[in-house]
Amino acid sequence: MNTNTKLLFRGLFATFFTLSLSFSAFSQEEEAEEEGGFSISGSVDTYYRANLNSTNDATNGGTLAPGSSFANLPGFSLGMVNLIGAYEGEKVGMVGDLVFGPRGADAVFGAPALGQLPIVNQLYAYWNVSDKVTLTLGNFNTFLGYEVISPTANFNYSTSYMFSYGPFSHTGLKASVDLGSGFSLTGAIMNPTDATDYNPNNTYYGGGQLGYSFDAGGAYLNTVFTDGFFQIDLTASMNVSDNVFVGINATSASDSFFGAAGYVQVAASDALKVGVRGEYFGDQGLGLFGTDESVFATTLSANYTVGNLTIIPEFRIDALSYDGFLYDGADITDTGSSLSSVLLAAVFAF
Repeated sequence: MNTNTKLLFRGLFATFFTLSLSFSAFSQEEEAEEEGGFSISGSVDTYYRANLNSTNDATNGGTLAPGSSFANLPGFSLGMVNLIGAYEGEKVGMVGDLVFGPRGADAVFGAPALGQLPIVNQLYAYWNVSDKVTLTLGNFNTFLGYEVISPTANFNYSTSYMFSYGPFSHTGLKASVDLGSGFSLTGAIMNPTDATDYNPNNTYYGGGQLGYSFDAGGAYLNTVFTDGFFQIDLTASMNVSDNVFVGINATSASDSFFGAAGYVQVAASDALKVGVRGEYFGDQGLGLFGTDESVFATTLSANYTVGNLTIIPEFRIDALSYDGFLYDGADITDTGSSLSSVLLAAVFAF
C-alpha cells in the first residue's frame, strides 16, 4: 500500500471518528450524555473460477460466466477489501463502509466517478428517536432481497440473478418502526436505485418493508416503486432444527424480470456446512436473455470455517430455456443451453 493510499485511509477514518464524536454530544434535557463506541470491521475475499464446458480464455469470446454479479472473472481472481467504520451510541450513530477491488467496483457502479475512484458502499447516520422509531439518512444497502453485497453474509459465494438485477443500494431517508410482537415497518423516500452520491434527474423512489421476526427466523415483504415502475420482493428464513436452515426469496419487477429461489443449508459439524440454492429467473424486458426467456441455476456450496477464514468450494450449473451460452468464440455455432463451473473462494472477516 503506497503512502498516498495510507494517508487516504487514515484521513477517511479520522473523519468518520470525528463525526462519530460529534454525535455523542447529542442530548436531551432529561438525559445524561450518552456513551458510545467506535469500531472497525470488514473482510477480504478472493477466489478461483473455471468453466467446465466453455472457454476460460477471456480473449476467445466464449461465455466466461453466468450473467450474475461479482464471482464472474476467470482464473485466480480478486473480490474486494471491505472496511467498515461505525459509531454506535444509545441514541445516535453512523456507518462508513468502503470497498476496494473488482467486487467493490461492481457494487458501486451507479456512483459517478467525478474524477475519483468510487469506493463508498454505505455512508449514513441514524437517530433512535425512541425505543420504537429509528430515522436513517444517507446511503445504505438495499432492504430488498435475500443476498447482500458482502460475501461474509452470503452462504453461496456466487450470487443469484434476482440479487444481481435488483437494487444494490439506496440513498435517502428511511424510518423504521418497531410495531411490537415481532412486527416492524419501514418506509423510505430515495434517489433512483443505485444513484448513491446524489439525485441526477430529480426523480424519487418510494420504498417499504413489512417484517415479522421470531426466535427461529423471520419473513419480510419489501417494495420499491416510482412512476411507471414497481418491484415487490419476499424473503423468509427459518432454522428448522439446530442443524438445518431453509430460506426463500421471490421477486417481481414490472416489465423487467421475476424470479424465485430456495436455500437449504445443513451443518455437518461446527466447522462444516453444506448447502444448495435453486433459482428460477425469467426475463420480461430486462434484456439479459431475451423477452420470455428464462434460466434455472443450481449452486452447491460448502462453508468450512477456520477461525475468521471461511473456505467455500462451489459447483454451479446454469440452464437456459434456449441455446444462449457460447462455448467457443471461434465458432458461433458452438452454443448450448447449459453452463457448468467450479469455484473456490476464501473469505476472511475481521
